[in-house]
Amino acid sequence: MKTYERFLNYVAYPTMSDEESQTVPSSAKQLVLAKALKEELLSLGLTDAYVDGFGYVYATLPANTEKAVNAIGLIAHMDTSSEASDTDIKASVVDYHGGDILLNEKENIVMTVADYPYLAKYEGQHLIVSDGTTLIGADDKAGIAEIMTALEKIIASNLPHGKICVAFTPDEEIGRGADHFNVEGFGADYAYTVDGGALGELEYENFNAASAHIEIHGVSIHPGSAKDKMKNAALIACEFNALLPADEIPSKTEGYEGFHHLAGMTGGIEYARLDYIIRDHDRAKFEEKKANFVKACETVNSVYGAGTAVMQLSDSYYNMKEKIEPHMYIIDRAKKAMTDVGVTPNVVPIRGGTDGARLSFMGLPCPNICTGGENFHSRFEFVSVEAMEKITDILVKLIENSVEQGKQ
Repeated sequence: MKTYERFLNYVAYPTMSDEESQTVPSSAKQLVLAKALKEELLSLGLTDAYVDGFGYVYATLPANTEKAVNAIGLIAHMDTSSEASDTDIKASVVDYHGGDILLNEKENIVMTVADYPYLAKYEGQHLIVSDGTTLIGADDKAGIAEIMTALEKIIASNLPHGKICVAFTPDEEIGRGADHFNVEGFGADYAYTVDGGALGELEYENFNAASAHIEIHGVSIHPGSAKDKMKNAALIACEFNALLPADEIPSKTEGYEGFHHLAGMTGGIEYARLDYIIRDHDRAKFEEKKANFVKACETVNSVYGAGTAVMQLSDSYYNMKEKIEPHMYIIDRAKKAMTDVGVTPNVVPIRGGTDGARLSFMGLPCPNICTGGENFHSRFEFVSVEAMEKITDILVKLIENSVEQGKQ
């Protein structure tokens, strides 16, 4: 089966994770895909495939060579972002020859080159898109499809290989993808998350990440007699946000520049809530950004009284670079696999995070490989058919080369 055909099969499964849920996985619908993936792995010949009690899918393809070879892990996540609908996805394949793409004639939804100028580099390729009302889930069902098809090719060709460990995880999009990952049971010496962007991207630096939830407690009273009495929580919340550096937001940063991002805001007179994420590649700057939030809370409380602003600030994950650098042969091997199949490696920092960041700190070095998609978490998400097939070839070559490269 072609990689893109597998992907289109997976698209039909709604798998959005739910940040408000306390269950594991956070949404029952992820388990539907998990069970289907287990059955598919079994049908490929990975006879130990199973879904554990937390909804993780694990399987191994035993080594078929006597050489000492590293056990390599391949990981992708099953859930999709809550930023756009995952239900009733109408995916289509566009034979792209430039210009804007009409996604939905009825609702006049168009993906324009003006908004997405990098569309130009995909001229002559086939792009999988939605109808502009949902995402397509290339983040990260494209990664699952690429891993599955690579396994199928390796098995069908009887390619000599070491032990291959496979895992498909739930809840990555809400930062819980590694919470219950069984690193020891997984059995890999190192791994790759197949969860990146454009063809050729290879990532081993990611943001240090934290979340901040601020509750503002106000005092309500009739507006007619409110002078010196009312404390409007919604307005105080606006004041809190104004105390943060105005230029340190996603729309004004790029590359290694960090940011704080107001991801959610609710409130009225007596109560308001602000939900932020905080990101920076540099650990010292990351700590400075968190300190800005502490200072903003102190300022609000000094003006409006103790307990007006109550913050929960917690770290989510850290930059995996420090855990990968002692094992740079992992990056070199990925680069070689890319060049061997005619792809130019492009080592870039992740302006986000993957399960691999946390797994690296859990003892499993785990950089990130591209999937061929763009515009993730968006109704304008798309993935290249040709890129997906090439990434499948990269994974096969990665496994093939490992026998010659030997155990590190």
